[in-house]
Amino acid sequence: MKLDELRGWAFRMRGGIWTVLALIILVLGKAGEGFPIAGIIVVLLGQALRFWAAGSIEGYRRETVNAGFLVTWGPFGIVRNPLYLGNGLIGLGWSLMSGFAPVVFFCGAFALLYGFLIIPHEEAFLKERFEKDYLEYMARTPRLVPVKFPGWGSLKGPFEPSRLWKSERHSVYVTLVGTFLFLLKAKGIF
Repeated sequence: MKLDELRGWAFRMRGGIWTVLALIILVLGKAGEGFPIAGIIVVLLGQALRFWAAGSIEGYRRETVNAGFLVTWGPFGIVRNPLYLGNGLIGLGWSLMSGFAPVVFFCGAFALLYGFLIIPHEEAFLKERFEKDYLEYMARTPRLVPVKFPGWGSLKGPFEPSRLWKSERHSVYVTLVGTFLFLLKAKGIF
């Protein structure tokens, strides 16, 4: 399988890959070794970022990359991939609830899956679709880690709260169920 094909497959399967990753973290976790309160705070930050991003973009839950226009405002003015950063925070929070080994595993797996497979697949599409505009956006906006604050002007832009229930309810359910399971594991209930 060629790298481009692998990246396309990983993009299409990102939800299933996310589930497998969460289950591995859950299995690696040990009761009493994690930091449940810190984990919950990080999970809440991740879900809040996902809400902000979901209200700023339209139609992102697809099996193929698609974009009618380039979104560069709101959380997309801070990092190019705020939805994935939100996922990363949720996974990191779950890992924190589970102990040191799950944190190390999650960080490595997340960097590999998102940094090497999923995000480059989207970037290839966006470079082709938006050409110079996307290259300029890439030059001024970090991919995933907010290393500089862009200024308040880039945060302003359309936000549609009505999109949240339509696009984020699945994410909220997964986050709630996952967090509950990780808390049960942290308490040694299973």
